Amino acid sequence: MKTLEVDVAIIGAGTAGLSARKAALKQGARCVLIEEGPHGTTCARVGCMPSKLLIAAADAAHHANHASPFGVHVGHVRIDGRAVMDRVRSERDRFVSFVLHDVEHMPEEEKLCGRARFLSDTELDVGGHTRVKARSVVIATGTRPNVPEQYRALGDRAIVNDDVFEWTDLPESVLVIGAGVIGLELGQALSRLGVRTRILQRSQHVGGLRDPLVYRNAVAAFRKELDLCLEAAILGVRRVGQETEIRYQIPGEAEVVERFEYVLLAAGRTPNLDDLGLENTSAPLDERGRPIYDAGTLQIGDTPIFIAGDVNGVLPLLHEAADDGRIAGRNAASFPEVEAGERRAPISIVFSDPQLAAVGLRFNELPADAAIGEVDFANQGRSRIILKNHGKLRVYAERGSGVFLGAEMAGPAMEHIAHLLAWCVQQKLTVDQMLAMPFYHPVVEEGLRTALQHLARELG
Repeated sequence: MKTLEVDVAIIGAGTAGLSARKAALKQGARCVLIEEGPHGTTCARVGCMPSKLLIAAADAAHHANHASPFGVHVGHVRIDGRAVMDRVRSERDRFVSFVLHDVEHMPEEEKLCGRARFLSDTELDVGGHTRVKARSVVIATGTRPNVPEQYRALGDRAIVNDDVFEWTDLPESVLVIGAGVIGLELGQALSRLGVRTRILQRSQHVGGLRDPLVYRNAVAAFRKELDLCLEAAILGVRRVGQETEIRYQIPGEAEVVERFEYVLLAAGRTPNLDDLGLENTSAPLDERGRPIYDAGTLQIGDTPIFIAGDVNGVLPLLHEAADDGRIAGRNAASFPEVEAGERRAPISIVFSDPQLAAVGLRFNELPADAAIGEVDFANQGRSRIILKNHGKLRVYAERGSGVFLGAEMAGPAMEHIAHLLAWCVQQKLTVDQMLAMPFYHPVVEEGLRTALQHLARELG
């Protein structure tokens, strides 16, 4: 076994790990990047990019099938599942290749392949072939889809989002477990591509929405198109040949038994902390065996170990993982001198239709006396023109100061409105300052102006 001495060892070469490496190198630290599996970030391989490719194909099919209200009659629409998945995989591989290119051009002495395991706070065994001695360590191992025990009997008929992007053709039917970001995005995309799809959610939560009015409006819009079952209790699952048989029940309704070709598990993710050897360190752990760390510095206890990205279980978003990596990498390089990192305004987006988004403070985080304004897109001009007139936007502000606090929304083009509002949160603008900004006509953003005008009246 060879020995390698460095300043900073980084476990995981995803978005957070690559960002941590860049930040540590900028501080003049000697680094080694350790990766057990194939290189390429979660976003590029099995997350953001391939899912948006599938959604793009689904939207094309949906537009073709729903052109008649515009007076445009397309006729029979044929969806070539093999062609859809060929494009998803080829473009996915192209995005992954950009990450691989960067990794391949790293100096060989700065990267290691193999499973890393702590021997102490500052020593790692990598794959049984290298012992790494470091002044500090960054854990950036990411997460994996959660597969509950009851579904393991289904074998390869129980799948996760990673598996979807390896399909060579579209299946006949899929049951989606979970109505979070992944479940909504993939469930709706598959449905629009002609796959018989049902989404089961054990609670009433959908897409992470917290504002009750936005939630009710969004669920109503989804149910016009999607087979969405909330508060569904799974009573049993079994495999029958090449199909899955599911027994479930909705409160107040009779038990249902149905068969699907696949069950797509989209109900949560698990941090990759298994067999890291954390018990060999002085890192404090919670009751679930997860590291207790400072949210500002990302330092675990008072150890020279830092944790960054999805693995810390806070915000599994690419831009947050990149920021985490920057903070953890800089602090690992300067340890024991550490400082809290500067955070950007919170923003999250679900690329469903209607799109869901939240910025700044969520509804459940608002001060008790916060002012609220809103707009319904049912009669918003541009939204009606493009027949996307569904959804609701609610905006929040602080009474007295008029400072904009955040928003939750469901509707058309929310990915763009969310960005505008996140910038306003970060700049600590008041509602009056926001209303002084230009609004073109006719655009969906005029709906935002309507909501802000309502909010201004509420502020008095």
